[in-house]
Amino acid sequence: MTTEHLSRHRVPWAKEHPTVRKVANREVQLMRTLGRVVSLLSAADVPFAVGGDCAVYARGGPPAEHPVTIIASDTHLAGARAALATGGMRPLVSPRLGSRLLVDGDHRITLLYPSRTTGTGHGLLERAETMRIAQICAPVLSATDLMIDKLRHLDAHRWNFVPMLPVARALREQVDWPTVAAVTADLPRARAFLGLLDDLAVTPPVAERT
Repeated sequence: MTTEHLSRHRVPWAKEHPTVRKVANREVQLMRTLGRVVSLLSAADVPFAVGGDCAVYARGGPPAEHPVTIIASDTHLAGARAALATGGMRPLVSPRLGSRLLVDGDHRITLLYPSRTTGTGHGLLERAETMRIAQICAPVLSATDLMIDKLRHLDAHRWNFVPMLPVARALREQVDWPTVAAVTADLPRARAFLGLLDDLAVTPPVAERT
């Protein structure tokens, strides 16, 4: 088989998949952005917690790939946005998120208020725990609140269970599954996902959850 023949028959998606070095560099840059966010909000005395992929990563889940997600109370969202903007992060206006989106280099920072995360948001920041995320110490949403958040974001356009399975598996010992089931009982897709976890023995059997 000639070199020319091999070049014509390379795996078509090979160039689309990032190398290990690129993935590592992206993670370093994301953690650098997270570190800046935590430092700026702490200096401004803004109560907050890290949510999203970075929080999952802190709790032993897959490496963070998506934008930095910060949860701040309704009364502190404006202060959080001002603190990050003063630190050099560029505010954006999004049709879905309004003015709660900022950019730091190639990374986006999303500011959310508690009720957008779990439906009610009651006690969300109080349940956060200070944890280490790479070299950063920051308050991190509880595993139970993270799972509720992910299930509440399932809808007709976003209900791919595949990326959620490793998250559930990594966090399963930290999650209060009866609470998750009760809070998301009105969501058909959440019930379907929790049923799948039961079938795969990712979560404890129903009889053991009391």
